[in-house]
Amino acid sequence: MKRTTLSLIACATALAAVTGFAAVSAPDGSGTDTAAPAARLPVERTSLLCPAPSTSDLAETAYTSFTPVTKGADEKGSAELATAETAEDGGKGEKDDKGEKKEKPVVQPKAPGTPVAGKTTGADAPALIGTAEGGTAPGWTVQQTTEVAAGTGRGLQGVNCTAPDTEFWFPGASTATGRTDYVHLTNPDDSAAVVDIELYGKDGALKSTVGEGVTVPPHTSESLLLSTLSEVKETDLTVHVGVRSGRVGAAVQALDDKTGGDWLTAAADPASELVLPGIPKDATAVRLVLFTPGGTDADLKVRLASPSGLITPAGHETVHVKAGMTTGVDLGEVTRGEAGSLVLTPTDGAVPVVAAVRVVRGKGDEQESAFVPASDPVGARATVADNRAKSTTLALSAPGEAAQVKVTASAGTEGGTPATKTYTIKAGTTQNVDAPVPAGLKGSYALTVETVSGGPVHASRTLTGSDDDVAAFTVQTLPDDRGMVSVPNADEDLSVLQK
Repeated sequence: MKRTTLSLIACATALAAVTGFAAVSAPDGSGTDTAAPAARLPVERTSLLCPAPSTSDLAETAYTSFTPVTKGADEKGSAELATAETAEDGGKGEKDDKGEKKEKPVVQPKAPGTPVAGKTTGADAPALIGTAEGGTAPGWTVQQTTEVAAGTGRGLQGVNCTAPDTEFWFPGASTATGRTDYVHLTNPDDSAAVVDIELYGKDGALKSTVGEGVTVPPHTSESLLLSTLSEVKETDLTVHVGVRSGRVGAAVQALDDKTGGDWLTAAADPASELVLPGIPKDATAVRLVLFTPGGTDADLKVRLASPSGLITPAGHETVHVKAGMTTGVDLGEVTRGEAGSLVLTPTDGAVPVVAAVRVVRGKGDEQESAFVPASDPVGARATVADNRAKSTTLALSAPGEAAQVKVTASAGTEGGTPATKTYTIKAGTTQNVDAPVPAGLKGSYALTVETVSGGPVHASRTLTGSDDDVAAFTVQTLPDDRGMVSVPNADEDLSVLQK
């Protein structure tokens, strides 16, 4: 997804810091462009939104905040996670006896390099609106992890809190019997946001006016049950959230009566080539869901980047996606006990597509489900928080060229010494690496992945539950954290003062 975490004011400040009062230089008369390449500078402001975690009284939610150390970042900075008001209270918020807002206890972010965690329990935990400025802004990450002991959606539900945006695609949602899916919308701004929610099934768009022009008041969050937007029962749905005015954070909470549930985060923007990284090696069922938003059908080659290279799943060499319609394909136990990532490429013409897989682990009454959406590469750097000793699996995939990456484990939330390892990923492969763990670890920690050389690397983290007898798990992808921004270099030109 596009993440515009550098505000116009911050951009202007950054430009001033680099150039003073300047004008962008133009090529001289010789025809040679003398302008220096754009500088890469740390962002100065980041916004993150965390949806309300659960409606279960049995829910236990952990929040973990972390900012990696960024060279060139401001030495000073601050971060804050505030409680979003709910639509049910009219945006007024709960008040105490003095008429002041009651703030739920939330995590208090610390300085870069040190993760911090907080916890809450029950069904009343609110959505959170977060802002980081200065040195805490570049790469700021907040992980929300919820354990639900029983009932619909039981198991482990995890989501990496996301930046506000204006468009989101969620292939993999459902209104089938036994599924209870909600789309969560959070507005971080001072003005109302107006949102359109569109649903696409196997035969195209579902007729509904309920999702048109949904108003999300300032600093509030609300959730909409998908089955109230359409009465049609669809096993595979693609949810499109488009913002007419303002911006929101969006996520889909997918709960299943039999196979638990998890958060479905937005898939990477529509593209003709997609990578779905880090499908758990012990997956007992994998269902690929695709959608093409344009007016042209898409034909895609399906391959699995395994530890030994790219292979084609038997019986699923290609998939045909009709324009404007959601397509679901059962891939079964496609990973066959090995690390794997799905790689989708066009068989002929390039047609933009969005995709995600629903993954099931375990069997019988101990099944649990999670989602792996198509994801952008790690890029310069990506971070995932709330990693736990013996419960974390880091998957790294290099679908094209070979690549080298550096992985850093932060200190723990309650103590420990950072550790770093470097890995080489062969072309066309996926590896579940033995990620570093902080020495003397206490609490949970963050993992930061940086591309050192070679081609694009895609990554995900699988976190398993504390009960070894239950297949509880959640998967988070690791796209570039957009902690750096390109700022055009400029040369001083005082003649602008005379114009």
